[in-house]
Amino acid sequence: TTLFLLVSTACANGSGIAKSSDQGELSNMKISIQITSDSGSHTLSATLADNSSATAFYELLKKGPLTVKMTDYGSFEKVGSLGTTLPRNDSQITTSAGDIILYQGNQITIYYDTNSWNFTRLGKVDGKSQAELKEILGKGDVTAVFSVME
Repeated sequence: TTLFLLVSTACANGSGIAKSSDQGELSNMKISIQITSDSGSHTLSATLADNSSATAFYELLKKGPLTVKMTDYGSFEKVGSLGTTLPRNDSQITTSAGDIILYQGNQITIYYDTNSWNFTRLGKVDGKSQAELKEILGKGDVTAVFSVME
């Protein structure tokens, strides 16, 4: 059923058959992201990936919320320092809007457009379109508070 949904979704989006390494399996770990930007304050939910990096991130958040100052990079992502290093599971992937990515083990990014590189997928923002994410993340710097959903 999962494979059918991935293939159906990929075909519906016109992107062909989804590659499992490109999508990343999602876990049952859910987080909240409170974004403060020039467009106001927004609360997002996200589902973390099923890998050791996402598990380490989740364990970090279980100790308390993590505030990250994020800046725009390349007009496709917001990026900020985690203040710590997490294990990496880098692979060549193409991001899509909503992807939460670990970069170089110590940077976290939220994508609102596409990019291809060797990254570790941490998770995916739930239920927001590219246009919605661009609006939420705004034009300048943002503050993101990551926390475990209760």
